[in-house]
Amino acid sequence: IYYPWLQGEDPEHFFLGEYESLRSDFLPPDYRRDSANHNIVKTVHVEAECKRDQQLAETQWLTSLNEEQGMPDAIVAHAWFHTPDAEQILEQQAQFPLVRGIRSKPVTRSNPNAPLPAAAGSMTDPDWQAGLKLLRRFNLSWDLRVPTWHLQEAAKILELIPDTPVVLNHTGFPWDRSADGLEMWRTGMTDLAAKANCFCKLSCLCLPDGPWDYDNNRELVLETIDLFGPERCMFASNFPVDSLRVNMDTLWRDYKRMTEDFSTIERDQLFYGSAAGFYRL
Repeated sequence: IYYPWLQGEDPEHFFLGEYESLRSDFLPPDYRRDSANHNIVKTVHVEAECKRDQQLAETQWLTSLNEEQGMPDAIVAHAWFHTPDAEQILEQQAQFPLVRGIRSKPVTRSNPNAPLPAAAGSMTDPDWQAGLKLLRRFNLSWDLRVPTWHLQEAAKILELIPDTPVVLNHTGFPWDRSADGLEMWRTGMTDLAAKANCFCKLSCLCLPDGPWDYDNNRELVLETIDLFGPERCMFASNFPVDSLRVNMDTLWRDYKRMTEDFSTIERDQLFYGSAAGFYRL
């Protein structure tokens, strides 16, 4: 499987900056090594932007990894929503027993002030919206990944698919920790939390500049849990990508410390129950 952003000769722009350390294999033995101090009982692999004509091959490869090494336990595969073959690819992905959902990133602005993107592949594209609605037919969820400045738009899109489970990736990307940036993030997160079918992954709290900040990240985690409730939040490692800012042992220890005042039932939801229910583990 070829991953252009990792294996291409010309480095691509990456929101966390230099990512040379990610340009190597990271397989089940590596995951088990890095998480050895924690009781990881199930794993979900989310598509990792392979060459887009290999999206089915990636799913087949992950299925073989499960058979050989016992993980991942579920797969979030890739399919475009706006292409002529969207329905065909979704149908083929759904035939793999481990596939639970799709991550399909819409075309978005590069920053809050950038011009609106071309319609094709964006959330305003009628073809894209038609493909999104097909998820329900194939019993697939949607992993939603958009930058903060598209969260409100995404919340409106969810009105088109009220019966499709959706999980927001990466805590809505609160990259801008200024007062204005956090206000934009809160507005979008509040709109999404109002949608009963929307869950949130507490992950990728890394900043483009600067180290992992426990205190600051804790505030955002607790605020997000207040919005969505423990039953619609799930912690995720986002490894190996988050290794650019924090090692996995520290990450999970910090997540546990952030929620040490929660009840046993609430912590079970955050660390297992919400994800197990959402991904049918």
